[in-house]
Amino acid sequence: MRPDVVRLFQTLPHPCGYYDERTAQNLVIDPSAPQLPQIYDLAVQRGYRRAGGHVYHPQCQGCHACIACRVPVQRFHPDRSQRRCLARNAGLSVRIVPTACTSEYFALYRSYLQSRHRDGGMDDARPEDFERFLYTAWSPTRFIEFRDGERLVALAVTDFCADGLSAVYTFFDPEQHPRGLGSFAILSQIRIARERNLPHVYLGFWIDGHPKMHYKARFRPLEILRDNRWTALG
Repeated sequence: MRPDVVRLFQTLPHPCGYYDERTAQNLVIDPSAPQLPQIYDLAVQRGYRRAGGHVYHPQCQGCHACIACRVPVQRFHPDRSQRRCLARNAGLSVRIVPTACTSEYFALYRSYLQSRHRDGGMDDARPEDFERFLYTAWSPTRFIEFRDGERLVALAVTDFCADGLSAVYTFFDPEQHPRGLGSFAILSQIRIARERNLPHVYLGFWIDGHPKMHYKARFRPLEILRDNRWTALG
């Protein structure tokens, strides 16, 4: 195979994670391709996401609901609710650290999954699941810790790409739900991107009208990828 050719694979149909009555398929870049670390930045800019060592994009028959979205950080201004979130969490320390599977991280991860995804197949996670899902040897991943004093309350798994930050996954202490730690993590990623002169924060996929995805539309101006063009969400 030519060194400048990268294979794409399509997965078999599997249950959709957002609509019970639908099946889903993904287009996956060959995870064994030696060029994957070099092309990952471009893949993110073209709407791909990373889960472990797999870089993928939804490719579902008859459904185009999942739309890649990103925040242009220089034009972002928090709304009233987001300003309250920032004030509510102003006492937290925020620190960028290397990836690792520590007992502290894993305990928080497992607690979050048991609260949010009970009986969904993810709630009995093992340490190897943590590593396999969140980061890989070649990915430009860092963890962003959020601590209340010494206590870890949230962790944002973030890829530091050339064009911006890609918010891979965030988990937090379920007992701290009223603090809005998921939103605070995104607001922190936007601040970090701005400080590093990175133009975007990629938030994965937005689904119009879906209750699990509605929160992303509050980070205005939000850009969405349609017909291979990034345009403002109206």
